[in-house]
Amino acid sequence: MMNQTLDVTGLKCPMPILKAKKALAEMGAGDVLTVLATDGGAPGDFEAFCRQTGHILLESTEDAGVFTLVVGHR
Repeated sequence: MMNQTLDVTGLKCPMPILKAKKALAEMGAGDVLTVLATDGGAPGDFEAFCRQTGHILLESTEDAGVFTLVVGHR
């Protein structure tokens, strides 16, 4: 199992999703991608992305304007 962190702070939609999609393409089932984002739409975007792609949004939290989105690869 691989855990990877992707820092996309400062990037606006659609870049966080596009960079996460690329990272997930290089990962396998059971791997976990933690995304750090500051775009206010990121939580909803990642929820929709996971629903459409079959990945699992394991966690979505916010602290001081930084969203931590944990995506499980399926």
